[in-house]
Amino acid sequence: MRNYDLTPLYRATVGFDRMADLLDSLLSQDTSTTSYPPYNIEKTDENAYRISIAVAGFAEDELRVEQREAELVIAARKEKDEAPRTYLHRGIATRAFERRFQLADHVRVTQASHENGMLHIDLLREVPEAKKPRQIAISSPRGASSAPALEVADIEA
Repeated sequence: MRNYDLTPLYRATVGFDRMADLLDSLLSQDTSTTSYPPYNIEKTDENAYRISIAVAGFAEDELRVEQREAELVIAARKEKDEAPRTYLHRGIATRAFERRFQLADHVRVTQASHENGMLHIDLLREVPEAKKPRQIAISSPRGASSAPALEVADIEA
């Protein structure tokens, strides 16, 4: 695995420290521990997204969905089963997990639902009016005519 030094990025930019921290944390993650549980991220509209996580074996009260600033944290903890069981094959993993997603600016969770062993989390990006592009009217200096004057020169052939 390669190590990247982001120090030059910190020296050459102002206000992008959050982006550099995000890149640093993504590059330093151990990819072998991030495969459980499986999940999908889909774009459902221009500004809407859905994260679907396979949580088979977990009840609603064993799941936790929390938004902390620009981070979405999804965790599950299974209660200990006191009944002794003898498994011939155990293929359904119900181990505890915590999965984190970094959210872009102005993205918030609108809804979470649990159905058929899937946890669906709907997200919406709401750009404030002050941040949206707006058309700027162009005005002429005082006393000038409103229509621009064009000069056409006669060209003789």
